[in-house]
Amino acid sequence: MKLERELDRPLWYLLPGGLLLAAVTLFPLGYVLWLSLQRHSPLHGPPRFIGLDNYLRLAADERFWNALWNTVYFAAVSVALELVLGLVIALMIERTSRGRALFYGVILLPWAVPTAVSARMWEWMYDAQIGVLNYLAGVHVNWLGSPGWALNAAIAMDVWKSTPFVALLLLAGLQSIPRDVYRAAAVDGASGWTVLARITLPLLAPVMLVALVFRTIDAFRVFDSIYVLTGGGPADSTETLSIYAYKVLFQGLEFGYGSALAVSVFVCVALAALCYAQLMRKALR
Repeated sequence: MKLERELDRPLWYLLPGGLLLAAVTLFPLGYVLWLSLQRHSPLHGPPRFIGLDNYLRLAADERFWNALWNTVYFAAVSVALELVLGLVIALMIERTSRGRALFYGVILLPWAVPTAVSARMWEWMYDAQIGVLNYLAGVHVNWLGSPGWALNAAIAMDVWKSTPFVALLLLAGLQSIPRDVYRAAAVDGASGWTVLARITLPLLAPVMLVALVFRTIDAFRVFDSIYVLTGGGPADSTETLSIYAYKVLFQGLEFGYGSALAVSVFVCVALAALCYAQLMRKALR
């Protein structure tokens, strides 16, 4: 009888999956952390423990700070735009009574296309010579070859691809809001903007935070879209932390310093997740 009561606890059913997840997560993380404390490169002889030297080198590395700034700028601007556009699209679909299935298919199309394919498609659109963007706008801009335009061009591509994900999350949140709340607001004579600011956004805040968590973490780890578009150029103007870590690890073969870069990405993502967790805790109170 006691054993049956123990097995009734959900924790026992979650334990195998939790142990497997811990094994495939904690072991690689621990190994990368151990590598970051070494001078590990086939170009410099056998591995040697050097303590925090890689992190001290990181602190003095101007290329690292440039990559960090590019990553923060990319994540902040792209996620903000995706949240605003996703909210607008979700509100439009939620108020549409006919053709809703068609809207679902249209907005899902960019999200369904693989990232590498999307990036290659946008690279052709951005081409300074044959790109359709310059043709339609009647300008001659080197979108991917100019340091002032390249990162913003990558942000536009990411917004196009990821906004549908945010829109669908927010649409699910909108559909969970009780209709009685809106009926009561209509009886009180509340305007559309008042309903949006006083009812919709506060009740939608937890779902918005979930969307922000997913997209911020994903945007901070961005690699494939920018690597296909620009490879981190021109002049490292689009080089993010993930791209810099890749170049150090697999092109420079500096496994110790590259692991320190990877740890820095993990720390930044973890800090962002903790900040959102605190905001979510306050929103749910």
